[in-house]
Amino acid sequence: MNFKIRASASGKIMTNARSKNELISETTKTYVKEWLIEKIYGIRKEIKSKYLTKGLKLEDTAIDKAIEWLDLPFTLKNEKFFEDEFFCGTPDLIVNDVVYDIKCSWDAFTFPLFETEIPNKDYFYQLQVYMHLTGCKKAVLTYVLLNTPEELTYEDKHNYDNMDKKYRIKTFEIDYSEEVIADLQQRVTNIREYLKTINHE
Repeated sequence: MNFKIRASASGKIMTNARSKNELISETTKTYVKEWLIEKIYGIRKEIKSKYLTKGLKLEDTAIDKAIEWLDLPFTLKNEKFFEDEFFCGTPDLIVNDVVYDIKCSWDAFTFPLFETEIPNKDYFYQLQVYMHLTGCKKAVLTYVLLNTPEELTYEDKHNYDNMDKKYRIKTFEIDYSEEVIADLQQRVTNIREYLKTINHE
C-alpha cells in the first residue's frame, strides 16, 4: 500500500514529534493507523457533525456564491482529481491559475469576520498541496456565510439574506511555498517507513 496524503488531511501530519529520535508524532501515528485500517478493511471512518453536514449539503451553493460575490469569471466547480507521488486531492475551483477552496461557516460566530490570518492552519497545508498538484502559485481560502438549513439546527434559524456580502464572504490569500511542500514530502516518506513497522503484509 503506497501511502499518499489527501490534501484535506495534510495538516494531520504536520505536528512535530516530541523526541528527535521519533520520525513522526503520536498524532500522525494515530492518523496513519486509521488510514491503514481503512485500507485493510475497505471502509472509511465516518466523522459526523452538524458543521460538516452543513458544509456538504451546501457545498455547491457555497461555490456558486463565492463565484458571484468575488466577481469571478464564469467557471464550473472543478471535478478533476489530481495526484502525484506524494499527494492527491480535488480543489473546488481553479480560475486564472489561482486555486480557490470554499469553506461554509456554521453561523456568524464561526465566520472569521475579524480574522487577519487563516483561522485553521490545516487549510493552509491543504491549499499548499492543491497549488503543488495544479502548478498554481496562488490560492485563496474563501469562507462564505449561508443560511443554516432548518433541519440541521434546533436553534433559531440563521438567516443572513439581508446582510451585505462584505459580512458574508472572507478571503485569505496564500502563496505557494516550496519549503512547505518539501517538508510535507519528507513527512510522507517518514510515514511510509513507519508503515513498514506496523503493516503485517
